[in-house]
Order: sequence, then C-alpha cells, then structure tokens
Amino acid sequence: MSNSKISPLVFVPPAIFALLAGLFLSGMFRDDPDGLPSTRVGGTVPALVLTELGTGPGIDDATLRGDGVKLVNFWASWCAPCRAEHPNLERLAEAGIPIYGINYKDKPANAMGFLAELGDPYTGIAADDTGRTALEWGVYGVPETFVIDGNGVVQFRFAGPITSSVIENQIMPAIEAARAAGS
Repeated sequence: MSNSKISPLVFVPPAIFALLAGLFLSGMFRDDPDGLPSTRVGGTVPALVLTELGTGPGIDDATLRGDGVKLVNFWASWCAPCRAEHPNLERLAEAGIPIYGINYKDKPANAMGFLAELGDPYTGIAADDTGRTALEWGVYGVPETFVIDGNGVVQFRFAGPITSSVIENQIMPAIEAARAAGS
C-alpha cells in the first residue's frame, strides 16, 4: 500500500491556463475591440515630415489645416489590408471627399505601381520615408485613417481597413461631426 499524496503544484498550470483564458475571453467582449487610443483626436494635425511621391499634388501643413473636411490615409503597397480597403477609398473620393494619402515606409516605385494598378483616390499624396510623420500622428500600423475638420483639428481616427460598414457607421458620422465642428 503506497501513500501517494498529490502535490499542490499540479494545480498551478491549470490555474494559469484558466486565468489566461478568462483574460482572453474578457478581451473579446469589450465594447470596442478595434479601438486604440489616440492622443491626436481633438488636437491640431501635427507637422508633416514628408517627401514628394509621383508627379501629382503633394501634401503640406497648410493643406491639412485649411478649408473643409478631409481624410488623411496612411497606407503602403506591401500592406494587404490597404489593398482590401482601396476600393472603399475610391468610393469616398468619388463622393467628393478629399483624401490625402501618406505612403508609409515604402519604395516609391512600389507605391506608384500600387496606385497604377488599383487607381488613385488621393487628392494629394506624399511619402513618409522615415516613419517620422506616422510617429507624430500616433499611427500604430497601416492602414489608418483620420478625419480632419476645416480648422485642422483631428476629429476621428480609424485603425484598420475601411469597409462599407465602417464608412456607414463610423467614417460618414465622423465627417458630419467634423463639418459641424468647423469646416
């Protein structure tokens, strides 16, 4: 007859697993699972450190602080979600919404090839070769889109690809709010 006692340490791995599973599940049911905080919302657009991209109109500080509501979209040719959102950006541009594209850490030839293949929805475009502008804007990763009012104040930020649902439920309401705030 053996006297076998179960060590209390045997319960540690299942307890850790249960704790991690509980944290994971609670994260799945947050009110806004895609929401990432932005320190830029409510503040003026930060200074731009950009280089020219292509031969079209560029982007400068005055452009983003001037007339009317506009979108600023950070994107890259190597970004699969950027490719997925592109037709929706074209829809917004066709609806008369100015979109300024900031190409993030990309090769100029690749960026221009991307636009040649998929179309160019941008009113103005420039390159953020070093990533400095994205850092100043608080960009987590591409794509990210900002709604800017006519006073150059960031009214809304969306991280991730813009879908039809995002346009209807988030972008268009943010554009309307930006118009009301000061276009």
